[in-house]
Amino acid sequence: MQISATELSQLLDGTVEGDPTVTVSAPSKIEEGTPGTISFLANPKYESYAYQTQASILLVSKNFQPSHPINATLIRVENVYAAITFLLEKFSQEHQPAAGVATQAAIHEDVKLGENTSIGIYSVIESGVSIGADTIVYPQVYIGKDVKIGKNVILYPGVKIYHGCEIGDHCILHANVIIGSDGFGFLPDKDGNFKKIPQIGNVILENNVEIGANTVIDRATMGSTVLKTGVKLDNLIQVAHNVEIGENTAIAAQAGIAGSTKIGKNCLIGGQAGFVGHIKVADGSKVQAQSGVAASITEPGKAVYGSPALPYGDYLKAYAVFKQLPAINRQIRALEREIAQLKGEISGNDVA
Repeated sequence: MQISATELSQLLDGTVEGDPTVTVSAPSKIEEGTPGTISFLANPKYESYAYQTQASILLVSKNFQPSHPINATLIRVENVYAAITFLLEKFSQEHQPAAGVATQAAIHEDVKLGENTSIGIYSVIESGVSIGADTIVYPQVYIGKDVKIGKNVILYPGVKIYHGCEIGDHCILHANVIIGSDGFGFLPDKDGNFKKIPQIGNVILENNVEIGANTVIDRATMGSTVLKTGVKLDNLIQVAHNVEIGENTAIAAQAGIAGSTKIGKNCLIGGQAGFVGHIKVADGSKVQAQSGVAASITEPGKAVYGSPALPYGDYLKAYAVFKQLPAINRQIRALEREIAQLKGEISGNDVA
């Protein structure tokens, strides 16, 4: 995408300072800017780079006052982060495939495709599937029988959606995401062997859900595993059978949620956090990275830390003490020796 400063200012409702005819074709970080790119300054700690950057255009806030000359053309906007997000969306659209069905895709004759869908090479779509308008299915995607997919969905290469699952509108599933694999359900028999419990439920993703690469969402034993509207999952996350995750909850990489646990809405969960099964986590909970949640969190907005997880403040106090345990141990031993010595002196005085 080749675009001029004037055109950008019109898109962003901004004002131009400098050459209005200069053009850019890609974004860049301010410290790595090169001619023909656009960068931005939103955080004051990066201001020094504004005077050094080779980027042709620099987005800045309307109230930014430079202390040195800047070579780049400036575009002043109300909200720099919002502006750069808008532009990144525009640039990313360049890499999306055109609408149409690749001749090497295997699509059952009764599949329903909405307008402007794109189906990539070597993708397989089974019978009974419906796909909404403006959805992009990249190469080597598998979509099982009777899956329902909404409009404006992006399925990146290698995504696998098992039979009967439902994907809402405006969802993004990154490479190698698996939706609807069997839940981990086994029953030991009298001989100690494990008998598989059939997993006959499905997975439902509501609207505006984004799932990172290599994340797995298991189907329910019965009923549905549900990710509510606006849920954001990072890479390499395991969500077990019959889990429910509430609206606008975000979970960082390598977290694991065991079966039938209910996560509330607007929760923030750090990387490598783990949750035992059959518990409830209240709305707005904040779980720090590597914490192990072994019991329900019933108080909304509570922050927890540690394994097993404790209230955040309690954990920090306990950790502060933990770091001092060697010194505390030395003090205790010294006190024990002093007490023993005093006892000896007292006993000697009593004998005398």
